[in-house]
Amino acid sequence: MDAKAISKAKLPSRYVTVGPARAPHRSYLYAMGLSAAEIAQPLVGVASCWNEAAPCNISLMRQAQVVKKGVAAANGTPREFCTITVTDGIAMGHQGMKSSLVSREVIADSVELTMRGHCYDALVGLAGCDKSLPGMMMAMVRLNVPSIFIYGGSILPGSYRGRQITVQDVFEAVGQHSVGTIGDAELLEIEQAACPSAGSCGAQFTANTMATVAEAIGLALPYSCGAPAPYEMRDRFNFASGEKVMELIAKNIRPRDIVTREALENAATVVSATGGSTNAALHLPAIAHEAGIKFDLFDVAAIFEKTPYIADLKPGGRYVAKDMFEAGGIPLLMKTLLDHGYLHGDCITVTGRTLAENMEHVSWNDSQDVVRPANRPITKTGGVVGLKGNLAPEGAIVKVAGMSELKFSGPARCFDSEEECFEAVTQRNYREGEVLVIRYEGPRGGPGMREMLSTTAALYGQGMGGKVALITDGRFSGATRGFCIGHVGPEAAVGGPIGLIKDGDVISIDAVKGTIEVALSDAELAARAKSWMPRETDYQSGAIWKYAQAVGSARDGAVTHPGAAKETHCYADI
Repeated sequence: MDAKAISKAKLPSRYVTVGPARAPHRSYLYAMGLSAAEIAQPLVGVASCWNEAAPCNISLMRQAQVVKKGVAAANGTPREFCTITVTDGIAMGHQGMKSSLVSREVIADSVELTMRGHCYDALVGLAGCDKSLPGMMMAMVRLNVPSIFIYGGSILPGSYRGRQITVQDVFEAVGQHSVGTIGDAELLEIEQAACPSAGSCGAQFTANTMATVAEAIGLALPYSCGAPAPYEMRDRFNFASGEKVMELIAKNIRPRDIVTREALENAATVVSATGGSTNAALHLPAIAHEAGIKFDLFDVAAIFEKTPYIADLKPGGRYVAKDMFEAGGIPLLMKTLLDHGYLHGDCITVTGRTLAENMEHVSWNDSQDVVRPANRPITKTGGVVGLKGNLAPEGAIVKVAGMSELKFSGPARCFDSEEECFEAVTQRNYREGEVLVIRYEGPRGGPGMREMLSTTAALYGQGMGGKVALITDGRFSGATRGFCIGHVGPEAAVGGPIGLIKDGDVISIDAVKGTIEVALSDAELAARAKSWMPRETDYQSGAIWKYAQAVGSARDGAVTHPGAAKETHCYADI
């Protein structure tokens, strides 16, 4: 692609590179070693979520350098910048987790501000850890300049005494340790073996779920999101993405051309088919919001309800992301879903071709058992289920992949924070058959809608994963397994029913019918609501306080601004 053929007459960078009035602006570019020819080319933002917080992000800066080479080879001028990442594995189980979902908004906002401030014409975004993937995709759709998403790749599985392990096993080992099943030495051995390389958590947790989404929704090149972080072939995808974004500029193919309602339905389909993270039910509505499309938790759940579960991936199954890539990658999964009528094949993608055209030369691999054919699924219904009832009028979500029992009923045991529940679990101060309720952990009430992996993993490690249920207005990690229901809305902080229940109230969950009910009459709930008082959090200043003032419900993606439906101008058209 010859960028000299691309006129800057309608590109944002004309405001900083064209005409006598922009001499001061160009002087800054010369100061960084750019030539007059490079300044005259389209400016491409290369945004990376690199940091030294965790292995998820550590390879992103190196990969960004290859992207820049691809942009330059296609006669574009790359301009690299970084944004933040909060890594859930390290933030988990303490107050730091309240930063996690907030970071999604900060990532999207900071990429937007950098692009706007410097008038870049296109965006290639690299992300690794959970919230950085949707945050980067949200920025792309919000800005609506030609964009390509790159996933930094998954970590390789650890090896412990002859079996593959992931960080999920470490969290569950904490529960085993708490009941004396394993000792200090074995816990140390597990923690030192679980994470052997750069890359995001290796199973179908949130990062790999949203990476699968990126290919299915059309924002990433085929196969690019499946290759593990240490694989040298990642450089091919990085270079090709840099080249391809220049073609998107020339053809004026933008994210909102790609992220349509049908593409969002495709994304929800692959989440359910892989038994992916329940967090996708939060992030897909948020991405849709940036495109001005109404696509809430119930829309996501409707897709989940009719999608077969076909990928045998951890935490509910046997395999990790590396195994699926080597079996044929995300395109193998999408091919069988497309062939059996579960995907919209006419959606445009960043290749410039439709999803169906991308799949034309993908052939089925009979010698693998990571992904089943869509007409011979693991289960006929999806790996994730939406719930609704008098306890969750705005919905809730549960991952059922790998579960044998899909119904649960028992007395409530209420906790007003994750710490209270984790302490009770650690001390074994709960009973088999109870429904543990963690509330005031929603987007506004937390604030920040924490994930509860430490608690759920401890339960599972104690051998109680199928013997109690857990519900929360917060979230669960993609690594969570067991009967765990999240995103219960309205949240307790705004007077939702979850904030009105008391110890002993009987809660019934039916993941077959999609219901979650508490055995209380409407009159009793109304009477309790009259005496309910809002609670103040410890966050009365700072970024988390600001988030709590603006954030909406989990049903709509916990977003913090009105979205594309209310915008009066689009950045790409300035």
